[in-house]
Amino acid sequence: MGHKQFSQAGRRSKSPYAGYRFPAEVISQAVWLYIRFPLSLRLVGEMLSARGIVVSHEAVRQWALKFGQEFAKRIRRRLLHAGDKWHLDEVAIKIASVQHWLWRAVDQTGVVLDVLVPSRRDKRAVKRLLRKLLERQCGRHGS
Repeated sequence: MGHKQFSQAGRRSKSPYAGYRFPAEVISQAVWLYIRFPLSLRLVGEMLSARGIVVSHEAVRQWALKFGQEFAKRIRRRLLHAGDKWHLDEVAIKIASVQHWLWRAVDQTGVVLDVLVPSRRDKRAVKRLLRKLLERQCGRHGS
């Protein structure tokens, strides 16, 4: 049980999580939260604390440095399988008391495909965003 890895010769190799105080599941959850959502290190620590797991933001930072690249790759791979129905959301937001426009392209399963945050309502920029998404999607399917 756990995270056993095998080398090409079939021998058991050491888990990348070996030697850490917390189990692989806790480390994985912390890194996934940090990489997948726009959360601060401290907020990830607080979220785990609410579940009874006391972790410092520094521990989350170290885990993200070590394991974050692999999680980011997995998340990008999941985006390869984006749904065939997309929605474009537009929301006015304030950043440092300055109004911006948040544009999100989302598929039917809720996977965020891309985000754009211009300081003014820019129709051409949104068209470029959609064109980029379509090119990326068509390139994956070889069409």
